[in-house]
Amino acid sequence: MSINQLNVDSLFDSSLVAAQQPQWPADELASAVKELKSYPPLVFAGECDDLRSHIAQAAEGKAFWLQGGDCAETFASATADSIRDRIKTILQMAAILQYYSSMPVIKVGRMAGQFAKPRSSDSETRGEVTLPAYRGDAVNDLAFTPEARRPDPQRLVRVYNTSAATLNLVRAFTQGGFADLRKVHDWNKGFVKDNPYAARYEAMATEIGRALDFMKSAGVDPDAFKTVEFFSSHEALILEYEKALTRIDSRTGNPYDVSGHFIWIGERTRQLDGAHVEFASKVRNPIGVKLGPKSTVDDALRLIDKLDPNREPGRLTFITRMGAGKIREALPRLIDGVTKSGAKVLWVCDPMHGNTFESSTGYKTRQFEDVMDEVKGFFEVHKALGTHPGGVHIELTGDDVTECLGGGAKISAEDLASRYETACDPRLNHTQSLELAFLVAEMLRDR
Repeated sequence: MSINQLNVDSLFDSSLVAAQQPQWPADELASAVKELKSYPPLVFAGECDDLRSHIAQAAEGKAFWLQGGDCAETFASATADSIRDRIKTILQMAAILQYYSSMPVIKVGRMAGQFAKPRSSDSETRGEVTLPAYRGDAVNDLAFTPEARRPDPQRLVRVYNTSAATLNLVRAFTQGGFADLRKVHDWNKGFVKDNPYAARYEAMATEIGRALDFMKSAGVDPDAFKTVEFFSSHEALILEYEKALTRIDSRTGNPYDVSGHFIWIGERTRQLDGAHVEFASKVRNPIGVKLGPKSTVDDALRLIDKLDPNREPGRLTFITRMGAGKIREALPRLIDGVTKSGAKVLWVCDPMHGNTFESSTGYKTRQFEDVMDEVKGFFEVHKALGTHPGGVHIELTGDDVTECLGGGAKISAEDLASRYETACDPRLNHTQSLELAFLVAEMLRDR
């Protein structure tokens, strides 16, 4: 074991309780962790630093954060077509937001690492059979059998390999010409033709094309139009995986979690005396924390003291997940309390997780109108307080699934069964994602 690895291992307090961890077979886990420690970084420390500087700009009101992707990635969905369509959807949303707001958009995927999910129960019962809960492909399989539900540490190695392949393709798409803004029309090809927002998108794309043609005719053809920065993110849930992929940066001597550029702590794992917060406090990545409707100002301030004691610009992002019916009541006190403390964080709205319910047909779903109402509430609160609504965090897919109700396509409870494909929580489909982007863009423009 290298000196650097010994330094990493000594950073973390192994006596702290880590919530939401699987019951791993100890010997198999040790073998998988040893293998992961020998692998190269998935991302680079300098890229994490670049993202932190962009977040600092967004916290100052000079940029907007767009984070989107699967609720829980699966190994089966890590195909070229699926990855391309998720990227394409995020690029389209970013183009809409940037066109209407004239503000830089930070593009972040919930991908290349989002393979694990917290659960409300350790087990699942069907009839008379009780098995371990499905915790994402990083841990076990969705199939309801003893073999499939057994936590398998070798899946962590597969997470690494699948994430590496995904990032390789992401970099090819975003740096190899696919993301060229001059191809903004092409991003809309291949999707369903009756998309109610397709015509509006095409009109916007035409205007962007004209502006770019004008600039080219004037002798201006910036390379910035040809590629985009695209960052990866995931919930830092399985701590054995995150610790195994923590490295000492050769430039600075600081530790970075090189499993992704941006990692966040969930609502179920943000205990101040827990292992997740302690882990995040030790690595130099930009960090996010989910805050629900029961979060207090004291919770937020103590998290800031723990995770950002030096009040470093771009270090900390609060991702609020309140629910449409609670955000206007719960969010103001948090923002006001943090603002008065002098701390500078980026405020991001997750309008998905607080609006989940079971449909009349038995599917876990969300109502698109509730999602949009929470975003509207987020903007209203910030406007009233004179603060910046810094971004949105969306579970989405590039496919035309039927998982969330409503939207321009008017998906009904009866429609859910036709293309309900998520392994965990319901996602906005491509049409709903574009619709949300247009609505958010209008609020940004009018803020």
